[in-house]
Amino acid sequence: MFSHLRAIFTCFAIGTALCLTIPLSARAEKVWDNDLKRYLTEAELNHAEVFMSEDEAVKIVLPKSQRVRKEVIQLTQDKKDLIEQRIGWKFPEHAFEVYIGETGDTIDGYAMVHNTIGKHKHMTYMVGVDAKGVCSDVELLVFREARGSEVGRKRFNVQYEGKSVLDPIRINKDIINITGATMSVRSISAGVKRVLVLVDEFYLKPAGIGSDTLAAKKDKGFLPSIFGN
Repeated sequence: MFSHLRAIFTCFAIGTALCLTIPLSARAEKVWDNDLKRYLTEAELNHAEVFMSEDEAVKIVLPKSQRVRKEVIQLTQDKKDLIEQRIGWKFPEHAFEVYIGETGDTIDGYAMVHNTIGKHKHMTYMVGVDAKGVCSDVELLVFREARGSEVGRKRFNVQYEGKSVLDPIRINKDIINITGATMSVRSISAGVKRVLVLVDEFYLKPAGIGSDTLAAKKDKGFLPSIFGN
């Protein structure tokens, strides 16, 4: 009897050890797609289309700068709350890297890499902002969804150029949607807005050329449409 119990215990222990040693990546991940009415395949879940590296994107977004330096901005909880209020959504990050392009003593612009979730997975892209706080470029670095990579095409993301914190940057307002890629469009639009607000709060306002200075020149009745959500 005891030998029988030992055999059962040994089999249980081996089975448990095998389960614990199976890597997480090998365990089946099931993600339901409401549009497709099915679970995504393994190939769709592991899809990643690389458009360019971060270094390549910096050269495109800040092409004329004599030098480019990188610094990290840290968000206090109060500053994070303020930015979330301005953009209308909450995010987990408390720090962001910023590329600053300079020529002589002049700042040419800023660039930030952001990751925001599309339909199921995060996309990685760089947003360029000129010295006056206007979006100068958007470049898609990595797209991880099976559909919707059209957001990386210039004929689409060119519509972000010229936008500032005073613009809504929303579908059906000042951004044209892509059929079948609505979540990706919303995601990248939200990211562009966040970059513009971060640059405004950390660089332009301290220099006296931020949205608060511009807003002071507007009619008071116009302010809720700028900052309200």
